[in-house]
Amino acid sequence: MKEKVILAYSGGLDTTAIIPWLKENYDYDVVCCCIDVGQGNELDGLEERAKLSGASKLYVLDVVDEFCDEYVVPCVQANAVYENKYLLGTSMARPLIAKKLVEVARKEGAVAICHGATGKGNDQVRFELGIKALAPDLKIIAPWRCNETWGMSSREEEIEYCKKHGIDLPFSADSSYSRDRNLWHISHEGLELEDPAQAPNYDHLLVLGVTPEKAPEEGEMVSLTFEKGVPVAINGEKKKVSDIVRDLNALGGKHGVGIVDIVENRVVGMKSRGVYETPGGTILLEAHEQLEELILDRDTMAFKKTIGNRFADLVYEGKWFTPLREALQAFVTSTQEYVTGEVKMKLYKGNIIKQGTTSPYSLYNESIASFTTGDLYDHHDAEGFINLFGLSLKVRAMMMADKENK
Repeated sequence: MKEKVILAYSGGLDTTAIIPWLKENYDYDVVCCCIDVGQGNELDGLEERAKLSGASKLYVLDVVDEFCDEYVVPCVQANAVYENKYLLGTSMARPLIAKKLVEVARKEGAVAICHGATGKGNDQVRFELGIKALAPDLKIIAPWRCNETWGMSSREEEIEYCKKHGIDLPFSADSSYSRDRNLWHISHEGLELEDPAQAPNYDHLLVLGVTPEKAPEEGEMVSLTFEKGVPVAINGEKKKVSDIVRDLNALGGKHGVGIVDIVENRVVGMKSRGVYETPGGTILLEAHEQLEELILDRDTMAFKKTIGNRFADLVYEGKWFTPLREALQAFVTSTQEYVTGEVKMKLYKGNIIKQGTTSPYSLYNESIASFTTGDLYDHHDAEGFINLFGLSLKVRAMMMADKENK
């Protein structure tokens, strides 16, 4: 029997061309594995395409709920955003995909895992760190880094390669954006986006929604309910996280919410420009932050921001299966014990506008916060506090004045 390789299969041109390439250069039995994290109709016709291309088997694994519950929710709870803008849509999905590839490799007794990520991107790092952490014995094959045997650098060459191997599939050589989609977001790279001086062609680019200019003239209300930092209901209706994200994607897309144009710093050292659509995720993160404003004390909130930034870096870099990510998540989970309540918002032309937040664990005390004097706060107490809080400033100023007078 031939040795088996598990191919991370999307059904696109790259991974379709990889099937005959693996058989030709490694003489492997190719088992394709498509991990469904919410790509939608991108999965249509996969089985026929994989078999026509020479694969012996295709797995299609629906992991949307696991993706939302085990990967998206921890990032929301951490308020993890990379470089203040990127909501980690692709980054969050890669460790789960790597985990499932390893599980299929074990089931099939495979000796290797192959992925179609390029040698310039982040995904090669994320896939391979995940595989190394979970299955250090498995060989990893990255065709785009195999200069001597891959030899293809364009869609035209890949199409021609497929035709030579008897694979005549409906792929076009037309230029298009490079996209990655899952339930959380869709990313766009390439074409005019490769020049930071050019504005995105949003009419051609957007998939999940519209620009704020094209959003409705009237805003729309939405409420989210959280229990221990986990979204459990939308507009008062209890739903699982994946369905809440779906609903928010529709609402956010309709109102032009969650479009980000960013030049980010990739793991491999270069800067890259892309446009991300994350309508539902943007609303969810904003709601979660609004709820935490009421509930977390000052010191915890300040330190959690530091943890959230570090958490985002780890996820972006593909370091999900690490002791540090687990430790940071344990801290974040402990902060969510009382993050329970309801957040009301209005969506209007790309904006998310507060409409009121309530929680049984709110630390907001009207008796203290009001301009009227309450029982818990005596205005005169502030004088002694300010004297002590500013003592070091006063001492330094006295010293400087003394020096100047000499």
